[in-house]
Amino acid sequence: MTSHTTPLEYQSKQTQMNILGFWIFLGAEIVLFSTLFASYFVLEHNTASGPAGQDIFILKDVLIQTFILLTSSFTSGLAIHSMRNQDKRGLLIWMIVTLLLGAGFLYMEINEFIHYVHEGATIQTSGFTAALFTLLGTHGAHVTFGIIWISLLLVQLVRRGITVQTSSKLFIASLYWHFLDVVWIFIFTFVYLKGMVM
Repeated sequence: MTSHTTPLEYQSKQTQMNILGFWIFLGAEIVLFSTLFASYFVLEHNTASGPAGQDIFILKDVLIQTFILLTSSFTSGLAIHSMRNQDKRGLLIWMIVTLLLGAGFLYMEINEFIHYVHEGATIQTSGFTAALFTLLGTHGAHVTFGIIWISLLLVQLVRRGITVQTSSKLFIASLYWHFLDVVWIFIFTFVYLKGMVM
């Protein structure tokens, strides 16, 4: 039995199980990124004759990327707030803003990779660059998947409106997006900031 204060996405047993299942999936994602971070920490000093972090990282660009992604997490939260208020227009607007910010982040990350290659840092240069490209590339691939996934969900939203099912799917996608932002905070702190001072 659900009360009127229960969020729409939790108002059926199936959607509750879907959300619980997604939390379990995020546990597996944590294991994946923990492994990538562990590999990076083991290899971060193995630069061979190639550049190290302080040679290729650009603080201004990384700060802009961080601001963009954290802002997208905020707009994703505003979208879920609109959803819970049955504000379809607000939900669409804030999710589209989230997607645009995500696309802006990806654009900057691609330019970052191009910069690394011009500086002589490719995935084959050293253990450090291999671990760096793998970690950043995996996160970027997750962001790309998130953009495609949310875009498809918005098509469903336009066709079906805010229902228990569409709200559950959008809530789960929002959880995924917040998770990627948390991963980025760890990348920003332990890859970029740490790499700039070493």
